[in-house]
Amino acid sequence: MSRTTAPAPADRKDGATAPTGLTHGLKQRHLSMIALGGVIGAGLFVGSGAGIAAAGPSIVLAYAISGVLVMLVMRMLGEMSAANPASGSFSVHAERAFGPWAGFTAGWAFWFLLCVAVGLEGIGAANIMTGWFPGTPAWAWVALFMLVFCGTNLAAVKNFGEFEFWFAALKVGAIVLFLGIGVLAITGVLPGSDAPGTANLTGDGGFFPHGSEGLIVGLLASVFAYGGLETVTIAAAESEHPVQGVAKAVRTAMWRIAVFYIGSMAVIVTLVPWGDKAVVEKGPYVATLDHLGIPAAGQIMNVVVLVALLSAMNANIYGASRMACSLVARDQGPKALGRTFGGVPRPAVLVSCVVGFGCVLLSYWSPDKAFIWLLNTIGAIILVVWFFIAASQLVLRRRTEREAPETLVVKMWGFPVLTWVALAGMLAVFVLMAREEGTRVQLYSTGALTLVLAAIGLALQKRRGTAPATPTPAGNPTPSETVTDEA
Repeated sequence: MSRTTAPAPADRKDGATAPTGLTHGLKQRHLSMIALGGVIGAGLFVGSGAGIAAAGPSIVLAYAISGVLVMLVMRMLGEMSAANPASGSFSVHAERAFGPWAGFTAGWAFWFLLCVAVGLEGIGAANIMTGWFPGTPAWAWVALFMLVFCGTNLAAVKNFGEFEFWFAALKVGAIVLFLGIGVLAITGVLPGSDAPGTANLTGDGGFFPHGSEGLIVGLLASVFAYGGLETVTIAAAESEHPVQGVAKAVRTAMWRIAVFYIGSMAVIVTLVPWGDKAVVEKGPYVATLDHLGIPAAGQIMNVVVLVALLSAMNANIYGASRMACSLVARDQGPKALGRTFGGVPRPAVLVSCVVGFGCVLLSYWSPDKAFIWLLNTIGAIILVVWFFIAASQLVLRRRTEREAPETLVVKMWGFPVLTWVALAGMLAVFVLMAREEGTRVQLYSTGALTLVLAAIGLALQKRRGTAPATPTPAGNPTPSETVTDEA
């Protein structure tokens, strides 16, 4: 009997297509919080200030537009991942749809993005720590964080799940508390505050103070702030019930995150004048709490931002290691990276951490050249990944309807119309990036990296004579993610 038609192990009736050797230690509560917390990071707590400064009150519209795009992308990814849970997630789906070159391109581009992001988050967390402990070297804090989370990810996957569960719970709790305080202040119920009405929304230049150009800048900033949701579909393959887990996590996370993001922006621009310099200098959340006279607001939010950064480090090390392991399992990377020990791809974890720390060292050795090049290169990778997701769903949906319709437990809304709408939206963002001087170099750098990876992937595919794989019904192991357990 071929591996393609072999039945799933008796204890895996719902069938995850994780590479052989990985365990299934994540529970549904882990997945739910990973989905909620994975996208709530420093980009929301701090980086959104630049978007508010550029777009003014229309930042709410920018986040709403980009939020709709992200919801469509996650629905498509949820459909494919529920039908075929895989630790390689969209990389596996791209390979099934278009061939190994597509999986290679999407997978290694995402791995590179996560590794660089690990370094960036380490630098951000270290900057907070040096503010609390003046005179301590930032690199030492980064090294400490790297050791902690490398150790966490080298242990059983349930340890990663527990860390992320509590990290995400704190972040979600902070957002809910902020929204609650904001609503009380807007309605004039909060002691010591008066209802602001629409003064900050319509005054000082109106809802679009910088016109369409400001809205475009805010839109670009908001698109990239949503990156991080993809990790839940990677983690789902190591959960107790992959099909049910990813379906539930995707369904519940999308609208909650939209409420958190769009709701937060609405509260901020309603309560604080968008031109207040503190929105950028301190961050919009701190500026809002200071404006309301909340005691110790700055330090409270610094703790939340630190947790957000550490959570992102932890999640990105995990995501990078699993993506690398999946790629190796499909014969698209160095064999050593795919070895598992105790159910964990420890070589992939170590290499991902080393690359991440190398990015940190570059920020010290060559901040104006090599480090800036890294930042520009990863600038639009998440959009490339989303494009692969949408294009793959167009192909795999029809194929799955023919060959395994029972696996479509999550379905994309309005298929194929909304899938084409999402693709058009991504192309529009690419065009907007090419128009803006600040993002044009990022678009070109990411494009160059993508072309190089695609060329390498095509060369490997041609040499091996491989073709796109057909989807395997959930419950059957996927040959493209099979790797020997070296534990």
